[in-house]
Amino acid sequence: MAISRSRISRRAWLTGATAGLAGAALATGPFAGLARAATGGPTTPKVLVIGLDGAGRLDRVKEAATPTLDALMATGITAPSSLYASPMARTESAPGWSTIITGVWPDKHGAKDNSFTGADYASYPDFLTRVERARPALRTYAVASWGPITERIFSAEVDTRVSTPGAEYDKGTTARAVAQIRDGDPDAVFVQLDNVDHAGHSSGAGSRAYLDALHTADAQVGEVLAAVKSRPGYGSENWLVLVTADHGHTDAGGHGGSSWAERQTFVIAAGGGLPARTVREDVKLVDVAATALHHLGIAVDPAWKLDGRPLHEPSADAFDTLRPQLRTAVDETGVGATVLGFTHTPPAGWSVENTAMGGGGVTEWRGWSFTTDEFWTKTAPDQQRESNVRARGVFAVADGDEWSDKPRTGTFDSTLVTPAWPVHGGTTATLSFTSHYLQEGTQKAEVLVSYDGGPPKPVLTYTADAIARTENLPLKIPTGTRTIQARFRYTGGNDWYWAIDGVRLSGG
Repeated sequence: MAISRSRISRRAWLTGATAGLAGAALATGPFAGLARAATGGPTTPKVLVIGLDGAGRLDRVKEAATPTLDALMATGITAPSSLYASPMARTESAPGWSTIITGVWPDKHGAKDNSFTGADYASYPDFLTRVERARPALRTYAVASWGPITERIFSAEVDTRVSTPGAEYDKGTTARAVAQIRDGDPDAVFVQLDNVDHAGHSSGAGSRAYLDALHTADAQVGEVLAAVKSRPGYGSENWLVLVTADHGHTDAGGHGGSSWAERQTFVIAAGGGLPARTVREDVKLVDVAATALHHLGIAVDPAWKLDGRPLHEPSADAFDTLRPQLRTAVDETGVGATVLGFTHTPPAGWSVENTAMGGGGVTEWRGWSFTTDEFWTKTAPDQQRESNVRARGVFAVADGDEWSDKPRTGTFDSTLVTPAWPVHGGTTATLSFTSHYLQEGTQKAEVLVSYDGGPPKPVLTYTADAIARTENLPLKIPTGTRTIQARFRYTGGNDWYWAIDGVRLSGG
C-alpha cells in the first residue's frame, strides 16, 4: 500500500529516501534563483508575499513535512514573532491580515476583529496600493481564498484583486497565482491560502490533520515558487519571497484569545539579498509590508507612519545583547520551566540604580528587569502586557504589580540609566524609545536627562496610561556640553508597570 507523505513523521520524511529534497531544491529547484539573488546578478526586483491562514505555529511547521518551507528557511531568514491580544485586537484574521498588509498595528489600521468595524484603510492603505501610488507602472496582483482580504483590505487601486470561489478554495487560489506569475508580468504579488486555519478549527493545532494541512499548503507554495522559476525573464529578475501567517491556534483548536499559541506568527524571507540560514528575534508582522516596499525600491515616507521596518535594515539594540544571559523563572509559576526570559544584568555601559528599591517581592521583577514578550506576558495574561507590540526582542520592564505578588517591604523605586553618550553642545538631539505604560494609584514614570554629569532634569512624566507608544523627545543640548545621559525612573507600589525598548539618541 502506498503511504501518503503527509502521514509519515517529519523526521522520517527528512531522513528517508527523500531527505535530499530540500537541499536539492536549493540547488536546482525554484529556490536556486533566490540563492543567486543574494550573491548578485538579477536586476529587476519583484516580490511575492504568501500568507498561510492560521499557520502561525512555527513549532508545528517544523514538525510537519514541509520541504518547501524548509528550503526557504535554509535559503533565508526565519523569524518567529508574536501578536497583540484584546483590547488592542483579537487574534483573528481581519486584524492579522490587516497588520501584515498595511504595515501598522491595529491601534492604527483599526481592524480589531473580524467585523472590520473601525477599519481605516484610507489612512493606512495596503502595501500594493502604496506600490501603485509610488510607481504606477508596476503591476500588482492579489488573490485570496478568504474573500475579505481582496474585497476589503486591498483597495481598488491594485491592478488585479481576485477572491477565489469557495468551491475552488486553495486549489483555485494556487492555480490563479501560478498562472499569473508564469504567464503574466507581475511585480508585486500577494497570495493567501486558507486551509490550515480550517484544520486548526476542526481538529486543533495539536492534531495530525493540522500537520497534513501544513504539508498540503507547503506543496502549494512549491507550485507557486515553481511558477516563479518558469518565467521567461527569470534569469534577470531578483525575487524576494515572504511567507507569513495571521495568527496561530490552540492545540485543541481555535483562536481569537490571548494564549501564547494563538498569538504565534512568523516571517520566512528568502531572496532579495537577505542572508541564508539566519534566525531573527527582532522581527514583527508589520515588517512584511516595509520589506516588500524596500525591495521594490520604494522609499517609506515618514508621513505614512508605518510601524514596520525592512528586514534588510536591522537596527542594533542594547537590550538584545542580553539574550544569552536570560534565565528561567525563579518565583513565577505560570511561565514554564524551560522558558528563558529574564535577567537583572543591564547591557554594557548601562546601570540600574536600586538604592531606594524596596526589599523582598518576586525575584524576577525586583527593580528594572530585562525580559521577552513570551516570558512577561505568561506571568500574568490579559493585563495588557500583550499590547506591548512596538517592543522587539529583549526589552526593559519595571513591574510593580508582579513584584508585589510576594511579601515585600517599601515601595518600587528603580532607575535605569543609559551610557553617557557623546554630543555636541549647541545642537538638538532626539531621545527615542518605545514605551508601554499602564497607570494606577500614585505610581509615576519619569524620563530625566543630565548633561556632563549634572543634575538630572525631567523631560517626560507619565501619570496616565501610555499604551504601545513611540516617543521622540527633542532635546536642546546646552552650549559646551560633551555628554548626555538619560534616566528612566519608575516609582509605585502594588500598581502596574512600565516597559521600554529601542532606546537611542540621534542627532546632537
